[in-house]
This record gives sequence, C-alpha cells and structure tokens, in this order.
Amino acid sequence: MLKSKLDDIIREVPDFPKKGIKFKDITSLLLCSNECTEVLDFLVKKVTNIKLDAIVGIESRGFLFGFLLANKLGVPFIPIRKSGKLPGETISYKYDLEYGSSELEIHHNDIKEGWDVLIHDDLLATGGTAVAAAELLKKSRANVAGFLFIVKLDYLQGENKIKKYSNNILGVLNYKN
Repeated sequence: MLKSKLDDIIREVPDFPKKGIKFKDITSLLLCSNECTEVLDFLVKKVTNIKLDAIVGIESRGFLFGFLLANKLGVPFIPIRKSGKLPGETISYKYDLEYGSSELEIHHNDIKEGWDVLIHDDLLATGGTAVAAAELLKKSRANVAGFLFIVKLDYLQGENKIKKYSNNILGVLNYKN
C-alpha cells in the first residue's frame, strides 16, 4: 500500500540534471505529511534488526529522513556533505557520477572506530555516491551496517556496486525500469 502511494506521489522529472536522465524527485513526498510519517515508520521497521551505532545521511536529501530516523532510533546522525561544506577537519573521497564527478566529506572525528553505521540517501541509482559514503566510513575505520534508500532504481544496477560493503541493502520503492 505504501509503495503504491509513493509511486503516485514521487514525480519523475525528464532530462534532469541532464538529457536522458529520468530524475525521481522526492520533494513532492515532503508535501504529504501522512505519507512522510508512513515512510519514517517503514524505515524504522526495516532497520530494527540491524545493530547500529550511528546513521550517516548523504547531502542533501539523505538528511531529510536520515536525521529523523536516527532521532527515532536514539543514535547519532552524521552528515556526509559535498566538498567544502563542513567547517572542521574532514576526510574526503572523490568519485564519478553518471553525469560528472564529485567529492564527499565527513568530519574527521564524528565516527568512532568500529562503529556499525547505516548509510541513508533518498535514492540509489548507479551506486557511485553510496560507494563514496562507504569509502568514507572505511577511512574512518567504521563498519557499513547497511544501506537504506527510499527509492531504488534497480535497472541501473547500483546495488551491484555496493554489495561488497554490506548485504543489507534496503529500499521502500523499487523501480525495475
């Protein structure tokens, strides 16, 4: 039932951010408070059996539900941001996207060695950003407890890139094509 609601709510924006990309935009979901509550409750249920010391959210849409989820579970929320956005000492990782390249950073001391950390973002496409987040956790000597997405674009096979970090790859809404 939630999946069909989200399928109706999450809009597809053609040719964004470049021609040929069918962008799945969750900002339309943010207009629906009841469905947002349902999504958060669903996410909580998805991760209750996973040992977690913290949740990282990937800029910027990964902050939206990532923070709420961490707060609900009583664990720290740690932002992963684009290069140059964090004020303290950082660890960084450069990576390629399907439409360019980017660099992500995390504060150097926010994650403790040995922590089990869940990576959250709104969407899994090709997996490049999720891999970058996992590499930042690896550099921090933390463990990837799993990945959690609201939308997974299964046809782009991003899951294949992130399996080496964790088999806990969870999504609310999966698109096959």
